[in-house]
Amino acid sequence: MALDGGASMQPELRAIDAYNAQEKLVEWVRGYGVTTIHTGQQPSALISGQTMIAKAWGNNVDEATIVPLAMVAVTIGDGGNAGQGKSPGTRAKQAAMLRAELIKAQENSKKAEPAKDLKSEIMMKVIKREIPLLITALRAQDILTAIRIAKEFNLRIVLDGVSDAHMVLGEIKASGFPVIVHPTMARPGGETENMSLENAARIRAAGIQVALQSGYEGYVPKTRIILFEAAMAAANQLLPREAMAMITIDAARILGIDKRVGSLEKGKDADLAMYDGDPFEFTTHCVGTVINGQVVSEVVR
Repeated sequence: MALDGGASMQPELRAIDAYNAQEKLVEWVRGYGVTTIHTGQQPSALISGQTMIAKAWGNNVDEATIVPLAMVAVTIGDGGNAGQGKSPGTRAKQAAMLRAELIKAQENSKKAEPAKDLKSEIMMKVIKREIPLLITALRAQDILTAIRIAKEFNLRIVLDGVSDAHMVLGEIKASGFPVIVHPTMARPGGETENMSLENAARIRAAGIQVALQSGYEGYVPKTRIILFEAAMAAANQLLPREAMAMITIDAARILGIDKRVGSLEKGKDADLAMYDGDPFEFTTHCVGTVINGQVVSEVVR
């Protein structure tokens, strides 16, 4: 989803108000076997807004939505800075502003009649551990800042991006926080200059709960397909079954929806993807996608 650059912290922006169930990119990824999507405000502001979880099918957002408020998206590092001359302009200011907002939410939650504005209500949910922060942090120093702030305020967080994770695996492991790895095929440079195709394998080998994400390049525009990201990870020190788990059951556990999706079990949603070969082979085709027991995409040959 697009970024609103009107302010550095906008946790009140709801993903469900921006989600278009008829978007062609949703249809596109569904054609590759994607049945469930975690999406939200673009991670390019200190607090850019909320995320949601939806099925990759439905006539409108109400039909598609599984979880209307999944997480609140935070960005620490270059991506969280505002424009020239605006605040925050440094990492230290980012951390200070985030702490100030969390302290405000702490104090507000103690009041007999807490503030009712939209921002306060969402940040109180964060402080009360009702919803986690999805913190995009690519460099090692930013990953450590995210962990430090989460411990200070006893927050639930999911680390996102973590290009430098291999430099601080011990700290991430000790924190107990799960990780969603940057797209395997992301372009190295800037904050991702230290990224590695083996990042997912190294994180999993360290015993850290991890899932893979896809990515979006606005200048093309195109959406990378998560299946291809997993295939690249499988070719770089992961077993195929491990890579497949990272885009199915492991991802569902991190998102807290594993009782409903992520594996084929009695009582779960009938979501299936069918292929005419090894799903990780580039020449393989998804010949059918089933969501909630209904065929929503198929290839007739």
